[in-house]
Amino acid sequence: MADLNVKINDLRLKNPVMTASGTFGYGLEFADFVPLDQIGGIIVKGTTLKPREGNDYPRMAETPQGMLNCVGLQNKGVDYFIGHIYPEIKDIDTNMIVNVSGDSPESYAETAGRLDVLDGIPAIEVNISCPNVKEGGMAFGVTCAGAASIVKAVRARYHKTLIVKLSPNVTDIAGIARACEDEGADSVSLINTLMGMAIDIEHRRPKLSIRTGGLSGPAVKPVAVRMVNDVARAVKIPVIGLGGISTAEDAIEFLMAGATAVQIGTANFLDPRVTIKVRDGISDWLDRHGCKSVTEIINCLA
Repeated sequence: MADLNVKINDLRLKNPVMTASGTFGYGLEFADFVPLDQIGGIIVKGTTLKPREGNDYPRMAETPQGMLNCVGLQNKGVDYFIGHIYPEIKDIDTNMIVNVSGDSPESYAETAGRLDVLDGIPAIEVNISCPNVKEGGMAFGVTCAGAASIVKAVRARYHKTLIVKLSPNVTDIAGIARACEDEGADSVSLINTLMGMAIDIEHRRPKLSIRTGGLSGPAVKPVAVRMVNDVARAVKIPVIGLGGISTAEDAIEFLMAGATAVQIGTANFLDPRVTIKVRDGISDWLDRHGCKSVTEIINCLA
């Protein structure tokens, strides 16, 4: 069998398949369906400094080849995570990674600082790209200066592997990735959801409570592959690719485009075992093509 191990800075993954934040809970919710220790990494749901109620309902809507959501980062805050969730997940034999959001550089940094001391959390993913909150989030991810300000603040407080999740709702995602790299990011992950909208024509109103939301699922994959390739050619740090992955073939596209690892999101709602199926499919493909390691196909485009 081909070697599936990959490395994101000091973070070693037993395979390149991870779960995307907001689609896999804290991992524990899926333990009856999939062996968690066989996933390369689990990125738990978004965590903020203070509790958030999220947006009003309805906040999810099905679309052709995808879904819209405007959940709004509902969570009980970092202190609740440390006191109640962390003890339950810290001994899972994979990389448990916390997705961090905020509304100012200071709140991002404070949340990261509180997570820095947790031995069972080897990395964080800083979300500067969430399109479904009314303040913060995307405001930082759409400019190089805004992105840099968050990474600089977090880097001063967080000393383990720092991944930055980028927004696709920009004109120059490669430039923003370089700004994150310059301020000390160890990796970038992309893409987060694309801004979208759906209308209930019978009631003449938006299907989501705040009108717009984040589009995810297979519909976004070609955009995501292109952006991953753009960023992989622009930075030296590892890139993590996500956006519409539901099969091994999808994941291999991202790897060939320049991603060192991938995250699976929306597909988890359809098949809770999809991560393991994708991992096994990558392994089978590598064996069929005579590859000894998955690293042979990472960024292999001519």
